[in-house]
Amino acid sequence: MTGTSPALRSIGGRGPSYRERVADALRAALIAGELRPGEVYSAPGLAARFGVSATPVREAMLDLAKQGLVDTVPNKGFRVTAVSDRQLDEYTHVRSLIEIPTTADLAVTADPVALEALRPVAEEIVTAAAAGDLIAYVEADQRFHLGLLALAGNGHLVEVVRDLRQRARLYGLTALVEQGRLEASAEEHLELLDALLARDPEAVRAVMTRHLGHVRGLWAAP
Repeated sequence: MTGTSPALRSIGGRGPSYRERVADALRAALIAGELRPGEVYSAPGLAARFGVSATPVREAMLDLAKQGLVDTVPNKGFRVTAVSDRQLDEYTHVRSLIEIPTTADLAVTADPVALEALRPVAEEIVTAAAAGDLIAYVEADQRFHLGLLALAGNGHLVEVVRDLRQRARLYGLTALVEQGRLEASAEEHLELLDALLARDPEAVRAVMTRHLGHVRGLWAAP
């Protein structure tokens, strides 16, 4: 796997959640474009990059294969499935239909304490952006947005958005880091929280519309 970013950092620890942590990191690497579509990756090769044994990597990749995110290549490893521009546009459109009105409604319904509890995650996104740690960025971004949607009390809605996010690809993240633009997008999470706490649905709607627009307008181009 050539050209891999330092974002493919080591994963430490053991225990029941270890395989899940490996799968989460691999999924984030895939979404961030660290694992490129069409390329074949072996479990031992990925394990070396992550500083773990090959077994949890192989198990995690099999989980991703069940989700349609990678295909198994006999005797070689796993190939990342390609996602077309049209598919990415469709994913983003569905997300906008769900996330923009749901998040705007939270400006009226959400507990301020619960909203404020998400601030450390928003700050974690900014920190990851400043460090150019794309996998940490993607992981924290997902925790923030799914945590926010969970405040609406609709678990099925959260799972639908989780699935859409996992199928997406943010191929332009590296370019944004190089251009110094990723931090600006990261800071929108703090702007969104402030609008929610100000009980301003229209401001929330405006921030969310701009933020989701970045997913395709800035990030999607290979």
